[in-house]
Amino acid sequence: MTTSKPAALSIDVSWGTDTIRVTNISSHLPADSTDSHVAAVIAAGQANPNTWLPDASWDAIARATTRPDAVTVQLRPTPDEPSGLLMVENVEGATLRSVVTRVLLSELFPGPQPRTGMEVSEVPDPQVHGITREGRPSAIVQYRYENLVHLRNHVWQTIHATLSLNSYATSILTRSVTRNLITHPVEITFEDGTEPIHVLVVRDGITRLASAWAVLAEHDADTAAVATLATDALLGSASTAGAAAGPGLGQRLTASRAQWRQVRRQQFDGEMKAATPGLRAAQIAQSFVVPAQIAVGIEGHDGRVLSPEDIFDDAIRSVLASVHVEFKQWDAAAQNVEVITRALKRIIQQGDPRWNTADLQAVYGLAVGRIPVTELPQVFGGEPAPPGTALWRAVYLVSALTQPDLLELLKDQAKAIKGGQRMSMKGFGELLGPIIDLPWRAKKKLVTKQARNAWNNGGVLSADVTQGWTPVPTEDFTTLIELAMNGNDDARRTLAVAGGVALIADKLLTRNVGSSLGARKEKGGVPFRSDVNKVIEGLSKPTNELGLWTLALAANTFRSNDLPQNSVPKQSLTGKESVESDEPPYIYFKVDLDAEDRIAVDADGVPVPLYEWDVVAASDPDRMAKVAPPMVVIPPTAPPAPNEETTPTNEAESAQSGPLVDESGETSDVADSGTPLFQYGTIDAGVGTVVGASFPGPRDEDVPVPPSQRAAAHRKTLHLGVQGARDALDHLHALEPEVGDHTPIVPVDQLDHLHKLLVGILTDVENLRRRTVGDHALEEDNSESEDSPETLLD
Repeated sequence: MTTSKPAALSIDVSWGTDTIRVTNISSHLPADSTDSHVAAVIAAGQANPNTWLPDASWDAIARATTRPDAVTVQLRPTPDEPSGLLMVENVEGATLRSVVTRVLLSELFPGPQPRTGMEVSEVPDPQVHGITREGRPSAIVQYRYENLVHLRNHVWQTIHATLSLNSYATSILTRSVTRNLITHPVEITFEDGTEPIHVLVVRDGITRLASAWAVLAEHDADTAAVATLATDALLGSASTAGAAAGPGLGQRLTASRAQWRQVRRQQFDGEMKAATPGLRAAQIAQSFVVPAQIAVGIEGHDGRVLSPEDIFDDAIRSVLASVHVEFKQWDAAAQNVEVITRALKRIIQQGDPRWNTADLQAVYGLAVGRIPVTELPQVFGGEPAPPGTALWRAVYLVSALTQPDLLELLKDQAKAIKGGQRMSMKGFGELLGPIIDLPWRAKKKLVTKQARNAWNNGGVLSADVTQGWTPVPTEDFTTLIELAMNGNDDARRTLAVAGGVALIADKLLTRNVGSSLGARKEKGGVPFRSDVNKVIEGLSKPTNELGLWTLALAANTFRSNDLPQNSVPKQSLTGKESVESDEPPYIYFKVDLDAEDRIAVDADGVPVPLYEWDVVAASDPDRMAKVAPPMVVIPPTAPPAPNEETTPTNEAESAQSGPLVDESGETSDVADSGTPLFQYGTIDAGVGTVVGASFPGPRDEDVPVPPSQRAAAHRKTLHLGVQGARDALDHLHALEPEVGDHTPIVPVDQLDHLHKLLVGILTDVENLRRRTVGDHALEEDNSESEDSPETLLD
């Protein structure tokens, strides 16, 4: 006589203000795999002729799945199916083989994605390297992190940033995750010598993964709390597992996750004993296990151009690109990063005798951030060697990627990847933008959109720059001016690229549109229309001394870790004065060829700030002579003393405080250029602790934690009182330029609550609220349904 399986339950639970119908709740949770299960999976994997993975990876797969017996059956060869019952998928240049199973949520790590790789991120992605066996590709890659803290922070950032974009929590609570996550094994290594570990990583389905963690947390848990829950579960303290877990770090972490799951099982079993299971049982049941497709085998096709170590990662990226580039697209910048890096990697593997493969590998390493900026002198060498700065990295990348023959090959490969028929120089500039801004992306977040628009409009790719040239290293760009005017094309093109990149990155050269012609000089106006690359071409003409000085001084002024007062003045919502700084103000000045130092000054001897008007005007003095002179600008006065009246005294001053219209015709998030209205106060870089909540910080070593995690503590502090709110607002605004691009500094719902509590500083909160609401405007219409078309975006 057999005992029938208890029927699944369906219950109604309260989820915030809504009542959710939760369906198909199982009466029990699956048990962890035993050592015998693990041994069977390892043996089956070793016996399959089309799969090869290290035993540690098979161990990770076996312990992650809830059906190790089913995985064993899929791997076992049969007379009719020599490769077993594995799922077979043919992608560009390779064949992937995968097992389809159900896995434990707490055994899946979020992996890096092109969508987030181009975003403003305070925690860098790990380095990715392929793994081969006997010269053949394997379905595994190696992620290299600096240390365990880097891994923790990267996991936290990925979950936090993903949920800041979208969440399917309500749909998953209703009927769990229904579409397979694309996963594969990864060996995680650490540069500080920490023992490697083997895990399963999710490459597609990150939103479903993060949303499942959101279900496991409470309804009112913010994204920071969900990210902390996931990070602590995946990377809980290895010491708590005890010596019985095994000597290795991976074994101790595996045991720690098993202990975490046992606590969840106890919570679930306790609620299931009640007459009617409650919300906690529903949360655990619907998120404990998710469906997954795990890549375990890879075979490169004949005639492939990639080296064995690159085939598997490229195949996985092809799977993602087939959805997110061709069907449900990532945004343009994410696609551009994916296209240009894959195109360059393909050229490297072709072994063209015209280029040294090691040199191309160095260029690729610089482009993707694998080689740090400080190693630039060692990479390119020469006498003198280039300075190891972010701006010189941009100069050498542009020089290398625009060598005529290589440029044409890159465009051909990019067209093949994108499926296009032609690519203009503006199209190629669009690909370069997100690579060039990598070192300063986080620090110049407020003007990244305008800078990338400028690259889309040609960037620094003038007809002259794309003819092939060699950079001329120097510590002072003004020393190149005389060389440029005397016929040294390399010096002139070095000025064009260095100065042009600086002006674009700091929003002093944008894709000007019709509305810019009617705007005032200090409001981003321009004297005449011109494409960005045409402006660079005009500035760098050997006969244009004004243009060359503009480029040289811009390159000398550029800082990669800040924004100039010309484009975005720093502001504080509390009106506190800035603290004294040892560094001089970061500001670009207008050029005056008659001045001894070439810097224009006003009647009082004060240097005149540089505006985009001046940059465009300097690109074509002859054309400028035919244009009516700009409106006279009254320089802003010094900020009034704290007790003085601050009400605008005339219409012009009132207009200065209005919103800035950027070159796309949209209202900018930043204030007008000029004297800063407010300044930052001193901030505490530590991580706070709030009663009733804890936030992740350094655990085993005293290292800085990412700004998003510090911001999570500071925004909780806002609720402790008016004085505490003022201090926390200073912290948040100081961190905002460094926080990830799609990670709001304070969620909208919390700002709504603060708006009611902090009536005394209504203006401060309202300004931040408008900014954050604007960041979320495009996401509000997204469906919460996990299997709706929007799910393909993750």
